[in-house]
Amino acid sequence: MSTALSLRRISRMSSNGWDRLFKSESMVRAGLQPFELVHQSGIHSVRHYLPLAEESIAVGDQTLPVSKKRNKIPLVLIAPLAVNMYVYDLLPERSFVRYLMAQGFDVYLIDWGKPTRKQAGLTLEHYIKDFLPACLNAVREHSGSKKLNLQGWSMGGGMALAYTALFQDENINKIVTFGTPIDGHANGAIGQQYKRLAHLLKSARINFRKVPAKLLYTPGWANVIGFKLLDPVGSLKGYWNLVTQLHDREFVAQHANQAAFIDSLEAYPGGALRDWFASIWLENETAHGHFKVGKAVANFKDINCPVLGIAGKSDNLANVACCKPITKVVGSEQSEFFIGPGGHIGIMSGKESPNTIWAKTVSWLNS
Repeated sequence: MSTALSLRRISRMSSNGWDRLFKSESMVRAGLQPFELVHQSGIHSVRHYLPLAEESIAVGDQTLPVSKKRNKIPLVLIAPLAVNMYVYDLLPERSFVRYLMAQGFDVYLIDWGKPTRKQAGLTLEHYIKDFLPACLNAVREHSGSKKLNLQGWSMGGGMALAYTALFQDENINKIVTFGTPIDGHANGAIGQQYKRLAHLLKSARINFRKVPAKLLYTPGWANVIGFKLLDPVGSLKGYWNLVTQLHDREFVAQHANQAAFIDSLEAYPGGALRDWFASIWLENETAHGHFKVGKAVANFKDINCPVLGIAGKSDNLANVACCKPITKVVGSEQSEFFIGPGGHIGIMSGKESPNTIWAKTVSWLNS
């Protein structure tokens, strides 16, 4: 490499490094797709994304024409708790909502907002029996369609399944889940640790469901640390890749947008965290096809609409074995399971997702 080229590379690295450290907000292009709020109640809301103005959009390094054919059934994206909405619209060229709209879908997104300690007592019963039905009713009223397609990521998929089973809503047309755990004890080494913990608590006659919700409230910063500790090697590798790719402006920008999502996780209401942890990881209820919602029980065999479960090949938070039993626990005769590339976040917004997981979702919903 010539001296001139070396100097230019060092100059780019210095400039990109400075911007990433001190001007990262100027590099963030997440969450730019326009939307309107069609429902707002307390801290949660429902977004309706406005139609694309372009005739084509960039998806990675490819161009995707915007379909003039519209899907008559709205698609409702159900986010998990504790995440911000950047992941659904991470970059203009890597935006799940823009991709779906380009494929002809009318897209709605449920945003659970920013819980504070005032919402520490919220349980999954509140979300599944009260908040989610109100959000879906708002979508129906706004769209004029009774029938809805649901897509849920992680806990959002669990909410979609529990709601449909509990209310036996015949107007749910299809359900797609991304990285939604079903058999928590099959989730590798961490699943076995949860299984042992469940036995220990049972032997000590400790009922985890009776732990006060306020004690389990988890602020956003703690969720950021906890998420990174799930894969410390991967987290360190991400920063190392940034250092080695500082000369590449596009790579640095992508890293800044990814960090805008991961470093801005929201708080977990203690009651909801307690319910999810107990049902999925300790009692492993969903592996047996049911899910407690307060005093009621959602039986997954009551789900008769088509269901597509998707898992990430390298997902450490909810691995393939953990997600795969979805086809066995639902009552639908039209259930399918698909394995795509990426980890728990990668299945939503990874570089390979558009041509694999997103494409599979669209083709299946249209089938």
